[in-house]
Amino acid sequence: MPFKASLAANKRRHKQAGVTLIELILSMVIISIAVTGVFSVMNLTVSHSADPVVQYQAIAIAEAYLEEILLQPVTDPDGTNAGETRASYDNVADYNGLNDTGAHNQQGALLSNLSSYIVSVAVVDQAVSGLTAKKITVTVSGPGVSGLTLVGYQFI
Repeated sequence: MPFKASLAANKRRHKQAGVTLIELILSMVIISIAVTGVFSVMNLTVSHSADPVVQYQAIAIAEAYLEEILLQPVTDPDGTNAGETRASYDNVADYNGLNDTGAHNQQGALLSNLSSYIVSVAVVDQAVSGLTAKKITVTVSGPGVSGLTLVGYQFI
């Protein structure tokens, strides 16, 4: 008799083992909601991961143009601006009105990996703290960047 009683108690205990269909469905719904949230965060992160690179490229282009211009003398060494090309620019004023579709090097050659950027330069005379200076404004636009502007001054 004691053996039969323990067998019956064992059956009752094992009857409650496992999960019901409703518990299984609820756990699947909760896990799917959590996975959807994780994937949406990952998607947002991945879709914006290239933005800093594009911004840095635009800044580097503007800095390169501005440095190139600031290294030029303020006055024209040969006294004329007629018939000059980008490769023969020899003073700051030569760059006024420069509009490049795609970033170009100092000789005027297109940099193929940066061809989707637009660079414009404006050079104007401006008084700064009572001194005469050339204000150089370099503006870069491109994919993901609209109107990034760097300004430099070269005093006369």
